[in-house]
Amino acid sequence: MRNERKRGTDEDGLDAMRTLAESKPASEITAYTKYYEHDGMLRAYANRAMFLAMLFGVISLGSLGFAIYVRIQPPTVIRVDKDGDATVVGVSSGRDPAAKLAGMLSAEAAASADSNSAAPTDLEGRAVLRRFLQHYLSYTPDSATRNLAESLNMMTANMRKLTMDKLRDDDTIGKIQQDQIISDFRIRSIERSKDAPWSYVVFGVKEIHRIKNGTEVTDRIVGQYSLRLVEERRTELNPSGLLVADYSEQQMVGDRDNSLLQRSELDK
Repeated sequence: MRNERKRGTDEDGLDAMRTLAESKPASEITAYTKYYEHDGMLRAYANRAMFLAMLFGVISLGSLGFAIYVRIQPPTVIRVDKDGDATVVGVSSGRDPAAKLAGMLSAEAAASADSNSAAPTDLEGRAVLRRFLQHYLSYTPDSATRNLAESLNMMTANMRKLTMDKLRDDDTIGKIQQDQIISDFRIRSIERSKDAPWSYVVFGVKEIHRIKNGTEVTDRIVGQYSLRLVEERRTELNPSGLLVADYSEQQMVGDRDNSLLQRSELDK
């Protein structure tokens, strides 16, 4: 009796579970994931973590190796002497890249020093003379101040002072502007003198135009100009390294206006 009652109870439970399963919609049952899908996701996460771990391990080992390599390298010591030459102390220039760079810097410094200390050529001297005479002897009332200032900057300090005192005492700029004097100078020849180093003799023609009582008066003067140059260190302001140290002129043909006599005080 008891067994029959128990069997009846079990059958009733199975019927109830079967009825409950049949009553659920099919979409809810299909929404449940299968066990093998969970296993595949776990394996994918594990493989991804393993790959990232290996990648970061390689990066860490590479960083450690680079740090050890940098640490064991000897320090680079570059010594710069009084001439500006850079040399690497205790390292052969044929092996170390830093030594090669230092050698290149030293070569550039040596080349720069050689270019600054190189002696001027005769061509540079003639160019300085031509530029100086064009500024000093060619002018108009408007450009006289500028031209004379540029020519004074091409002189040595003592020569510049003597010339400025002479121009100030004679009031040369005032006379040029008052009489509206226009001077035009043309160089005929430049010859190097053998009397002293960097000495030149220049032959040229200077035409002076002025207005007197409404009439233009022109003086044409053929002169001989003696100049002497001196050397200094080449700079950006004076790339040739030459300055005018002495200047004098001598009339050869033509009439001359004594008020415009331009002779250096060094000739006295």
